Amino acid sequence: MTEKHVSAFGVAATYIGTVVGAGFASGQEVLQFFGHFGLRGIPAIGLAVALFSLYGYLILELGKKLGAKSHLPVVREAGGRVVGTAVDGVITFFLFGALVAMTAGAGAVFDEQFGLPSAVGNVLLVVAALLTVLAGIHGVVTAISLVVPALLVAVVGISVATLLRTPLNPAAIRAVDPARAAVPSWPLSAVVYVSYNIVLTVGVLAPLGTIAAGPRALKLGSALGGLGLGIGALAIHLALLATLPQSARLQVPMIYIAGRFPVLVQVGYSLILLLEIYTTAVGNLYGFVARIVKPRSAAFRWLVVATSVVALLAGRLGFSRIVRTLYPAVGYAGLLLLLALTYKLVLGILKRSQHGGGTV
Repeated sequence: MTEKHVSAFGVAATYIGTVVGAGFASGQEVLQFFGHFGLRGIPAIGLAVALFSLYGYLILELGKKLGAKSHLPVVREAGGRVVGTAVDGVITFFLFGALVAMTAGAGAVFDEQFGLPSAVGNVLLVVAALLTVLAGIHGVVTAISLVVPALLVAVVGISVATLLRTPLNPAAIRAVDPARAAVPSWPLSAVVYVSYNIVLTVGVLAPLGTIAAGPRALKLGSALGGLGLGIGALAIHLALLATLPQSARLQVPMIYIAGRFPVLVQVGYSLILLLEIYTTAVGNLYGFVARIVKPRSAAFRWLVVATSVVALLAGRLGFSRIVRTLYPAVGYAGLLLLLALTYKLVLGILKRSQHGGGTV
């Protein structure tokens, strides 16, 4: 049976959908990594777009070349056995940790926005992610591809409407405090932001490379993925700046911003937030289990169920507590992966240069 290939749009949508999650849609990630830098957050987002496009392509290309079924062959190829093993451990641990965070995030939305028990959100999120992953990598790609356009439309739509209603206030922007940012400088902040997200996407991007339609789908898909992430982050960033100083004081600033519109808008955005949590949970669950056992095997199905149950129990610890301890560590630990990929890229360029020089 012929393997169905994924188009450039499918690659881009899967990339975007795996990155965006509770932190992104809530506005808290953008606030911490870009918002506290004010207008300097804009070039930081531009740098993040370039890095997302570059490193996304490198992972997809290595995945295609190696026929990867998980992230392991890619990180081993990029970093060698010692560094690759260390990176593998970091990625595998944080894939599960982020799954737990998404489970907790779904519970928080059900509790704070809909007044329902958080356990309902925990269970529904885990069951939805479990069923999607059991459908295989194509089920993951299809689910995420269908959700992503709605995510971007909602984020951009609310942000544009906010800017039309509340123009940027130069005095409020000048008053932002970069010392409150998660990382001390805007260039480093962009790098750490991309690093943290790449760690959580490599488990899906590596096997995605093997089923992409071809080299053009890899290049265009990674570029569109990086651009889509940049557009979403920029839209949120501008909406945050337009609603300073209130937005900088809140845990879920985008819900506050959506709440300035009719109630249906706030409810709709809460649903979009849940969809973003779902797409990230799907990518994390698939990437974690595919690293440990062979996809489409009986062991894969059983481990998907077992991992989901453990994530459900751990997710009861609470969203804010998990994010506060997990997210900062991911970004710095993930720099090891970016360095390994950069080394592989430079090595490849040097080899091609020497080969070309020898044939002239």
